[in-house]
Amino acid sequence: MNNSIPNTGALAGIRVLDISRILGGPYCGQILGDHGADVLKVEPPQGDDTRTWGPPFRDGVASYYHGLNRNKRTMALDLGSEEGREALLSLVAEADVLIENFKTGTMERWGIGYDELSKRFPGLIWCRVSGFGTDGPLGALPGYDAAVQAMTGIMSVNGEASGDALRVGLPVVDMVTGLNAVIGVLLALQERQRSGRGQFVEAALYDSGLSLLHPHAANWFMDGRTPKRTGNAHPNIYPYDALNTGTDPIFLAVGNDRQFASFCRVIGRAELAEDPMYRDAGGRSVNRASLKQTLEATLASFDRRTLVDQLMAAGVPAAPVLPVDAALNHPHTAHREMVVEMPGGYRGIGAPVKLSRTPASYRHAPLTPGDGFLDMPAQSDT
Repeated sequence: MNNSIPNTGALAGIRVLDISRILGGPYCGQILGDHGADVLKVEPPQGDDTRTWGPPFRDGVASYYHGLNRNKRTMALDLGSEEGREALLSLVAEADVLIENFKTGTMERWGIGYDELSKRFPGLIWCRVSGFGTDGPLGALPGYDAAVQAMTGIMSVNGEASGDALRVGLPVVDMVTGLNAVIGVLLALQERQRSGRGQFVEAALYDSGLSLLHPHAANWFMDGRTPKRTGNAHPNIYPYDALNTGTDPIFLAVGNDRQFASFCRVIGRAELAEDPMYRDAGGRSVNRASLKQTLEATLASFDRRTLVDQLMAAGVPAAPVLPVDAALNHPHTAHREMVVEMPGGYRGIGAPVKLSRTPASYRHAPLTPGDGFLDMPAQSDT
């Protein structure tokens, strides 16, 4: 524990018991910890599975684990044993929030499910991250990010128009489920200020995957047409796409007629903004194939770096298509404090939510040992 770093976060005084593993639950716990909650991560004796999800490794622990478990202290308990469950109950007695993602029914079989513990600890907020929820046709089945991407239609709209359905290149469903879990915990904490009572919060991968379908779901609700893959292009507006220049690709995000007119002036094709085929958003979307061909023929004489600067100066959203290392080394990334460094060589992504009076802080590197709650006293349930 690094006592030299003050905990001024918005959640200082909230105690979180994180007994989840893999991604969605641990990501929720890390966000709560970044904003001041005292988070104790309880792992099985063999550790969270993601300790082995490498390479790369540092001291035998994978980067995957390091990316999800800062601002926590860790301890090991065998919850399959009576002694482990008794130790857990003593920790629950001190906690405001419990995060878990065991297969539905596991904790109930152990006699430490929500129904049992909510009677003993009425102020406890129990947050479950699950695959499909606890009931229904798919209830209680295990869920995995890529499988849920496939089942909820995400893969069907991702990839080149002429190619196969494609998994999004990061665990977007798991991560959004973790964010939804955070939202649920914060809502329950807010309501507890009025009622003095905790409640059960569930964030399911399936629900989260479906919630990501905008604007495809909105389009389908209105016209009944099954959404198709459009590659880098937006399904509703154009040019909102990656276009080739004379050097490297540029991504354009032209969202209205004014931006399109400004774009056309910068590239020396002002007449395109008056062309009946392209002068309004609907026309540009319908006639996107011919517009893309025309624009890429013009952009072949431009250098991407110079063009991005010119377009941004003119108020036209445009960006280079950067690899991960270039994005993390960008000067604005440093300015926004989005790369965190901690003692022991830890580096990770910083907290994206900035609060003016109660900013995030980084107090515990991953794998910091602990056997109980050590920070500020827990808040009252009333």
